[in-house]
Amino acid sequence: MTGTVYKSTGSWYTVKSDAGDFMECRMKGKFRMKGIKSTNPISVGDIVDYEIDETSDARTGTIYKIHERKNYIVRKSVNLSKQMHIIAANIDQVFLLVTINNPPTTTSFIDRFLVTAEAYKIETVLVFNKIDTLDETSLDEQLYLQHIYQEIGYKCLRVSSTEGKGVDQLKKMMVGKVSMFSGHSGVGKSTLVNALEPSLHLKTKNISEQSKQGQHTTTFAEMYDLSFDAKIIDTPGIKGFGIVDMEKEEISGYFPEFFKLQDQCKFNNCLHKEEPNCAIKKALEEDKIAWSRYRSYLQILEGDDEHYRTDIYNDDRIASDESRKN
Repeated sequence: MTGTVYKSTGSWYTVKSDAGDFMECRMKGKFRMKGIKSTNPISVGDIVDYEIDETSDARTGTIYKIHERKNYIVRKSVNLSKQMHIIAANIDQVFLLVTINNPPTTTSFIDRFLVTAEAYKIETVLVFNKIDTLDETSLDEQLYLQHIYQEIGYKCLRVSSTEGKGVDQLKKMMVGKVSMFSGHSGVGKSTLVNALEPSLHLKTKNISEQSKQGQHTTTFAEMYDLSFDAKIIDTPGIKGFGIVDMEKEEISGYFPEFFKLQDQCKFNNCLHKEEPNCAIKKALEEDKIAWSRYRSYLQILEGDDEHYRTDIYNDDRIASDESRKN
């Protein structure tokens, strides 16, 4: 049988068959994906072949093949710098939720995410969420950020889940597609999904006033079928976004505004740092490239990774596996 992985909890996978039936499946042996060192060989969005296990009391399945992926998006695995964690596969577009101050989303985080999405050829839309909470200063900051990314060519949306602003526009962009929602914990992913599809009743939590950080409500990536002919992959909130396996010479190619200019540099292997006659540095001095983008580029180039959140989901995985055995 063939189906799509709708949920992964580490050891068990919820697979929806082509006929529309859901089944809990395990993985058969170890999968080795070509050229991928991953902590999770099967991810949400994967198309898999599986067989029904008739020997167990509960009706479960065994996955024995993963179909070739159209694409996937990854980040560096927690505490395993040589390995990657596949967030989701076979995605049509990603909506990256950005909040200005509750919690703050840094340009460094946005740029790392966009670089990875560019590398894996996945269209990303920036969703500036919670616009109803912005005061005059933070509104200026939000509009300035939006201007930076729109000038580069990224689509941007301004949304308020609680007031319904921008929700219908977002819906239209999702019809007929598999969309992934991502961002820090607390940026309002679950609240926004509930605004799009109230019948889902996803859990939501408030921002911690002390730390201004979000509290995790989604512990595993999960796909949902929506009533308006759309699929959504809701992902756990992520703090750091580690870049995986990029050569220094190729990083600038994933900054679209750098890519347009880099053939004008004197040296074809220019890293846009101290080299003379660098078109990127010239554009920077002329305010044609945002300084925040250049800082993000240098951080990635120099391997200055943000701290990754410790793997707080491990206890959830163990509890989930134990409950299925009982």
